[in-house]
Amino acid sequence: MSEEGFWDNSVSSTKVVKELKALKITVEPWGSAFKKYQELFELAEIASVEETELIDNLKRDSEALRIELDKLDFQTLLSGELDINSAILSINAGAGGTESCDWASMLLRMYTRWAESRGYKVSTIDILHGEEAGIKNATLLISGEYAYGYLKAECGVHRLVRISPFDSNKRRHTSFASIDVIPEVEEDIDLVIPDSDLRIDVYRSKGAGGQSVNTTDSAVRMTHIPTGIVAQCQNERSQFQNKQTALKILKARIYEHEREKKEQELFKQYGTQKKKIEFGSQIRSYVMHPYNMVKDHRTDFETGDVGKVMDGGLDEFIEAYLRKQKC
Repeated sequence: MSEEGFWDNSVSSTKVVKELKALKITVEPWGSAFKKYQELFELAEIASVEETELIDNLKRDSEALRIELDKLDFQTLLSGELDINSAILSINAGAGGTESCDWASMLLRMYTRWAESRGYKVSTIDILHGEEAGIKNATLLISGEYAYGYLKAECGVHRLVRISPFDSNKRRHTSFASIDVIPEVEEDIDLVIPDSDLRIDVYRSKGAGGQSVNTTDSAVRMTHIPTGIVAQCQNERSQFQNKQTALKILKARIYEHEREKKEQELFKQYGTQKKKIEFGSQIRSYVMHPYNMVKDHRTDFETGDVGKVMDGGLDEFIEAYLRKQKC
């Protein structure tokens, strides 16, 4: 960065600055923890048995350092190339009509609560409401460092078992919704999409909106013709803004599609195949009747506090999944 002419190229300089920031996020906390350890070690060497107050302080500070190191150790699980990126999370209701749409809206609230508790910014890119209640699908941009690293643990089918509030006979229902998470990719990513490969459709936004929303054809749907990958946005007020956001999401989905294809080819070459989670093969069950339990079927981690989980308490599930992936 100190080289002459470094700032002349804004694209490359921005990329290097971002890389420096990512390295500092990794290195500086470990350096700070090591410094605290050295200070505690030196104090422990000179402390005498009679200095009870100093010994109590050493015990308290040592425990605080242990907790800090546990958190840093967990960060090593987020070492993927794109783990530090923001995340694009999509929720899709499964078969089951109103019941599944309501379940999808409950998941939307859960992930919004989780993101906000971590200080992430949540933007609704696209949402399609159910005919009676809930949502059929929604796409969120969750902005913040390591959002994708954490949320990639949530990909798959989520199953709900409860007494349906929409059933007058109070019968138990099972509903499904799928979660898909991809990393937000940088604007300068090496991915060129020819205009001839794109089909762009505009339509009128649905749902709540302000001035000019719902009154003009501002919503945009983009289709990548070679792959059939689709991205759409209706949240912004102008067609131009929606087009820019849709293109950003489309690039991220194409990038992830190409990455998965290369990964599958690599696994195939070495005689193994990564198993893709199919719809109907749930990764996690949320049971509200006849007992309370949330269980992740990949890690066997479970809790009886369903309310806490639905309020965004997902950290234990995410950590259990990431630790198992590293085993």
